[in-house]
Amino acid sequence: MTPSVAVIGAGITGLTAAFRLHQQGVPFTIYESGSRTGGVIQTTERDGYLAEHGPNTLLETSPIIKNLLSELDLGQEQIYSDPLAEKRFLVRDGQVLPMPSSVTGWITTPLFSLPAKLRLLGDFVQPRPPADLDETLASFVLRRLGREFLDYAINPFVAGIYAGNPERLSLREAFPKLFELEQRYRSLFLGNFLGARERRKTGEVAKSNAPKLSFRHGLSTLPHELTKLIRHSLRIDSPVIRIGKVGKTWTVTIRNGDSLETHEHSSVLLAASAFQLAGIDWKTGDGDSLGWLAEIHYAPVTSLVLGFSRSAIDHPLDGFGVLVPAKENISILGAIFNSSLFPDRAPKDHITLTCYLGGMRDPELALASAEVQLKTTILSLKKLLGVSAQPTFIHRTAYTRAIPQYEVGFGKYRERMKGLEEKNPGLLLAGHFRDGISLSDSILSGHRAGLKLIDLNNQTN
Repeated sequence: MTPSVAVIGAGITGLTAAFRLHQQGVPFTIYESGSRTGGVIQTTERDGYLAEHGPNTLLETSPIIKNLLSELDLGQEQIYSDPLAEKRFLVRDGQVLPMPSSVTGWITTPLFSLPAKLRLLGDFVQPRPPADLDETLASFVLRRLGREFLDYAINPFVAGIYAGNPERLSLREAFPKLFELEQRYRSLFLGNFLGARERRKTGEVAKSNAPKLSFRHGLSTLPHELTKLIRHSLRIDSPVIRIGKVGKTWTVTIRNGDSLETHEHSSVLLAASAFQLAGIDWKTGDGDSLGWLAEIHYAPVTSLVLGFSRSAIDHPLDGFGVLVPAKENISILGAIFNSSLFPDRAPKDHITLTCYLGGMRDPELALASAEVQLKTTILSLKKLLGVSAQPTFIHRTAYTRAIPQYEVGFGKYRERMKGLEEKNPGLLLAGHFRDGISLSDSILSGHRAGLKLIDLNNQTN
């Protein structure tokens, strides 16, 4: 058998890994259960508006991402966010207030009370916790920064990233760099300062400071370009129903219409969503299965992209977007000001907003009807941004399982993934259910998996 790789899933992780294999001439087949590649990365352009179905920006957190875009020759299509749109807003007592961006701003901001600001000084004297502690993000913030920062900074921040609940997310698993910062430097403020010097040496950038980018025709440009290069080895509409192993040979059985096909490979990359992988029949003789991956909890989220006449909104929209704390009792999790970030996201004299609903805060709303969601969102935008008219554009994408939640105890799943790989040489798992939930995390996960698979192929040869 000629050594070859089976890549399961043609989302951005699988596509990135396949691209690395393609570059090195390593034979592979990428199996995708759906009719298109890119996973949640999808863009719709209609009536002069541009709507993203999933992520809205790519963070350039690593030179690896910058190099990938260069290798794909996307320079002419690539656009960075407007530097004037860096401001982020939070809601407190019904008011939309800018987050401070300087020491002076933190001292004077009305977002937090004087006692809450003085409470931050406690960070310098807080002891370092045990290294094996798996605590919630909420517990960590209460311990170091206090209740106000949990309610009015961390709660909306977590809703915006994970659509999650800080009372359930694990600090160590969901925010490993923050966990390591405390373990290494004890003080968060000192660690942030000293850690920045180390990141500069490696070229890595913290997500909060990383350049934000997209493409003229939206983020789907990236999977489209990757797909063009690997299309000769792509099988769409080919759900994998069984994976087996005989000796060193992996067998991958797919459904092709009404029939089944079995293909042989020397290694396998599992890069689909955890709940999709959980449905694959595992026949490797190791006594394990993939069914336990279904236990990884995903938050439901609906994205509503709305267009408005610019005159219908009072707020200047002079920033990235607004996040809403749960204590404010406003239905949406937040909104991104797309037209402020990138050009040509709406017709002249119009704007585009992306609003997020549901998550762990309100899963019922994420699964509600389009009519209920739209009505709820318009009422929220009226309160927050002074919207005074109905939208001129609507695009809705609802995900019953959108974002994996790295909750307390999630480490057992990481250990099980690692154990499965150790028991099965030639097997790798990668993607947002293991290596981080952001688009940049998934690209880096695919990149690393691709390099490992190239090494495995070289060892086989």
